[in-house]
Amino acid sequence: MISVCIATYNGEKYIREQIESILKNITSSDEVIVSDDGSTDKTLKILEEYCLKNNNIKILNGPKLGVVRNFENAIENASGDIIFLSDQDDIWMENKVSFIKEVFEKSDCWLVVHDATLIDKRGKEIDTSFFSLRNSGSGLVKNFYKNSYIGCCMAFKKELVGLVCPFPEKIPMHDWWIGIVSDLYSKTVFVNNKLIGYRRHGSNVTGLKHLSLKKMLKNRALLFFALIRYVLKIR
Repeated sequence: MISVCIATYNGEKYIREQIESILKNITSSDEVIVSDDGSTDKTLKILEEYCLKNNNIKILNGPKLGVVRNFENAIENASGDIIFLSDQDDIWMENKVSFIKEVFEKSDCWLVVHDATLIDKRGKEIDTSFFSLRNSGSGLVKNFYKNSYIGCCMAFKKELVGLVCPFPEKIPMHDWWIGIVSDLYSKTVFVNNKLIGYRRHGSNVTGLKHLSLKKMLKNRALLFFALIRYVLKIR
């Protein structure tokens, strides 16, 4: 069973296109878990339209504490064997789920990260590879120094949920935390196949530009101390 976890907030502009692309990838036995963080536009109305036609779409009330806790809410309510994370504004390629399932079947891993093309608000390609922009690759030390875990390109086994949730307080981003914790237990497989159109527009929560040095140092400090507390706890 596949669970697709989506965190939404005022995503009316792109959510319909995203949901359509996800439904083309899954069966009626799979599920789409949407945690909405208090949208004030037509996002919920659009989602409810899809719920009427698709019994496997479930809408949750988000905690209204930001994107990290919103994704946490969706993940903790997922029941699938493999969990896919999804933003509200991208476009999935039609072979995404089938390809990732094959990777899990052939690889002894808990987490898979795939590449993406970058598209603009109209869906036009603006760059051919997110991996190339971020020099993406596996490794705990590498990704602590420069994160290449991108949630919308990640899928992981349900065994990882109990190890990463609940998320620690004040972690910089959920996908970074999931990737780093996964590295503590199992290898992560990065595949070069571009399986989504990763949409970049003025309202994105995350950006491609470098943060200030102060912000980067703060984020790594937050992640470092969260990891220290985590390791001490499991020991």
